[in-house]
Amino acid sequence: MKHKNLILFISLFIGAAMMLGGCNNAEKAPMKAKQIALEDFFKNPEKTSYQISPDGKYYSFKAPYENRMNIFIQERGTDEAVRLTSETDRDISGYFWPNNEQILYLKDNGGDENYKLYGVNIDGTNPVCFTDFDDVRTQIIDDLEEIPNEVIIGLNKRNPQVFDPYRLNLETGEMTMLAENPGNIQAWMFDHDGKLRVAMAMDGVNTSLLYRETEDDEWKMVLTTNFKESMNPYFFTFDNKNVIGTSNLGRDKSAIVEFDIANGQEVKVLYENPDYDVEGVSYSKKRKVLTTASYTSWKMERHFFDDVAKQLYERLEKDLGDYEIVITGLNKNEDVFIIRTYSDRSLGAYYIYDQATDKLDKIVEVSPWIDENEMANVQPIQYQSRDGLNIHGYLTLPKGYTMETAKNLPVVVNPHGGPWARDGWGFNPEIQFLANRGYAVLQMNFRGSTGYGRKFWEASFKKWGLEMQDDITDGTNWLIEKGIADPERIAIYGGSYGGYATLQGLVKEPKLYAAGVDYVGVSNMFTFMKTIPPYWKPFLDMMYEMVGDPKADSLLLHEVSPVYHVDKIESPLFIAQGANDPRVNKDESDQMVEAMKARGIDVEYLVKDNEGHGFHNEENRFDFYRAMEAFLNSHMAKPE
Repeated sequence: MKHKNLILFISLFIGAAMMLGGCNNAEKAPMKAKQIALEDFFKNPEKTSYQISPDGKYYSFKAPYENRMNIFIQERGTDEAVRLTSETDRDISGYFWPNNEQILYLKDNGGDENYKLYGVNIDGTNPVCFTDFDDVRTQIIDDLEEIPNEVIIGLNKRNPQVFDPYRLNLETGEMTMLAENPGNIQAWMFDHDGKLRVAMAMDGVNTSLLYRETEDDEWKMVLTTNFKESMNPYFFTFDNKNVIGTSNLGRDKSAIVEFDIANGQEVKVLYENPDYDVEGVSYSKKRKVLTTASYTSWKMERHFFDDVAKQLYERLEKDLGDYEIVITGLNKNEDVFIIRTYSDRSLGAYYIYDQATDKLDKIVEVSPWIDENEMANVQPIQYQSRDGLNIHGYLTLPKGYTMETAKNLPVVVNPHGGPWARDGWGFNPEIQFLANRGYAVLQMNFRGSTGYGRKFWEASFKKWGLEMQDDITDGTNWLIEKGIADPERIAIYGGSYGGYATLQGLVKEPKLYAAGVDYVGVSNMFTFMKTIPPYWKPFLDMMYEMVGDPKADSLLLHEVSPVYHVDKIESPLFIAQGANDPRVNKDESDQMVEAMKARGIDVEYLVKDNEGHGFHNEENRFDFYRAMEAFLNSHMAKPE
């Protein structure tokens, strides 16, 4: 759980799939899947988030306890698991093993994203909250794998806008501030000995790398770039001299490079791809070699630096080759591995692989109640935007349909959040739910989506609701032109930026969409900019350049704020919002509902008081999707 990637995007992206609908009146497919209960798509996994202890003796996982995801532990070779935590108000967000005797985890309150750090011994004793501070967010900066009783955390306790690094002693609870953030540091990085050696400073637009040889030395600035170019250190080389990371300096696509951090110079390119940003790199701590680089085309792909790593994946593919394979955990000796599989039609399973015995054992199916044979295939597609950009995306057709046989289907157009994120291939419960109800679902990586290089990303700057929206419209029209979409039965929905795109789609294309679903989306660019979390404020200048300045670009922002143009909306709208959302304030939805009602336009509104930027509690997900399904049923039925 190393948090060493210094890439810093302001993102509204909702990582978990949380938005959907349904249709009972869709045209029948030749081999129509049986209708599956809504709850089966959206209930908590049986067991997930498996990790292994550093000594390889235990593995841990998250599973429901009173409908909340809690942490359990199990000794290898035994059948009995022990529950370590008993959280009933909120799911545990993330956890990790800092040593063989203890587990640390993060949890917020009602979706406020002010995460606190908790710890508990693996025998259930000594539960403790290490950062029990009001209105303070905890970050994990470095888990210091080589120092079992310490971790590095970040807290915005002193100043809500910035995070100071602290060394936390897990035995005593003592915290020592390692540096006082002067106000411009957005990330800190430690070497393999746990020494603070690198920092990333940002003035809002320009980013500077700071370096020091030892913790006693003064910081020196070694590189300054505009935020459009970056060198992002991931970790030090094994001699703690240079760093390995991603860089797009002087190139369109990010590559894996070795960088002379002391002198601010690139040493060499280790791997680059001509078509996609390379964004991941892994290494063996034991053998001290780079192992893989990763990037995403339409699926995740790997480049191998190391024959040992390549042979490991080839061994796993021999038994698991029908699925995507990810190593999610390994012991310190690097001979016992936790393996996760998945596909577009399955959440997959967890396995444990013992390299010494060459034994691969399945631990658990993540969602055994889902029959992958009843799920739909997710197909990669691409089309051209009206100004000539290649737009990549995914099309999911109800089971039994092909691109050749799918005609006049009801469609849900689903733009992703972010917007500086991307959709990918894999199991998405909401997409599968829609397909099970008879919908085709179109996802597109519109301009600004990440992974396609700097030029494609920059093409989104100050294009919210304009060319970015046109890319979504062009995809919708592409589906109509192919005869797949019934032009009278197309809905649009999304979350966060996708919710904004839903609102703007109804504004710009009032005849194109029969209904819209906005989930925690922005409606007013001016109020949105004023209500972002305090720790986003250092990025405001960058936001102004990427989205628009409320003063200098006031006419532009007024033009692309849906709340000012509700008079153009003709289609019914459903809005869902978390009351405690720190990213897209509830007022964004309140304004839109009020404006719609004033115009006498049909609008439904669902607010959950114990949620934030997306619904995480299981019962709230059920309520949302039930309401979504009923809403789409009522507005997407095939005319008699």
